[in-house]
Amino acid sequence: MNSPTVPVIAVESISKWYGSVVAVNDVSLGIEPGVTGLLGPNGAGKTTLLKMIEGLAAPSDGTVTIFGETPRNNPALHRRVGVMSEHEAVYGFQTGRQFVEWSAKLHGVTAVAEATARAIERVGLVDAQNRPLGTYSRGMRQRMRLAATIVHEPEAIILDEPLNGTDPRQRIEFHDLMRHLADEGRTILISSHILEEVETLADRILLMVSGKLAASGDYRAIRAKLDEQPYNVRIVSSDPRRLAAALVALDSIASVSLGAENDVVVLSTNVAMLQRSLSRIAKDHNLRLERVEPLDDSLESVFSYIVEG
Repeated sequence: MNSPTVPVIAVESISKWYGSVVAVNDVSLGIEPGVTGLLGPNGAGKTTLLKMIEGLAAPSDGTVTIFGETPRNNPALHRRVGVMSEHEAVYGFQTGRQFVEWSAKLHGVTAVAEATARAIERVGLVDAQNRPLGTYSRGMRQRMRLAATIVHEPEAIILDEPLNGTDPRQRIEFHDLMRHLADEGRTILISSHILEEVETLADRILLMVSGKLAASGDYRAIRAKLDEQPYNVRIVSSDPRRLAAALVALDSIASVSLGAENDVVVLSTNVAMLQRSLSRIAKDHNLRLERVEPLDDSLESVFSYIVEG
């Protein structure tokens, strides 16, 4: 019988309060290798949670471990972890290469020059490495900060809003790098407000609301559990008016509206039942179905339902 594996990052009943203000309230979670996305509105407690995981803040209650060790005041453990904070902490007079070399030395890297060159190449800034950071765009500074975060080849990587200031091309490159690092077996925790990027990148989502963990798992699995929240489904057919009339009679349909391009948008409380009924309706009414697609089957819709609901 196999013993249960211990998560790389284990958070047990952790809370943090400042006087009468509770920033994080009794959160428990485990983070395994791969990419995990941490989401939540402003003030949800994401940054406070990350600071406790990183060892920069002590929990008021509960425990956190990384690789089975407490991160608070643990320099040896920090050499196995890469941290990129939300706030920029760079000197404009330093060159990009000097900045990454400095990080390598702080983390005890022996072959500093080789490690620095490798990290800078990974973020695609070889041509700009000898320029002062003060001449970089914000997106370039973010990428060089990422190079400094991974220069010591950390096994666990914690990134707070790493996509701030990046353009679409840089986000694609970031996505590819994160997937490559994850494929190497690393554990990556990313806090971000850019939902469409997290949706395509993360293997698992952690959603925080008001200091608590509101949902976790694959966003589609989270969405499937929201039974009380109906789906908007778009259906394109050969005769939308006849289709709309037939759909109104279904118990699983909350509302039906006609679109502008031979489509019908329905609000359904049971998409599985709707899908089963569509083929029968099409046959009974001699309709041709051209497309059936959920309009809110996305991380953005899950986020909105949980945060606003």
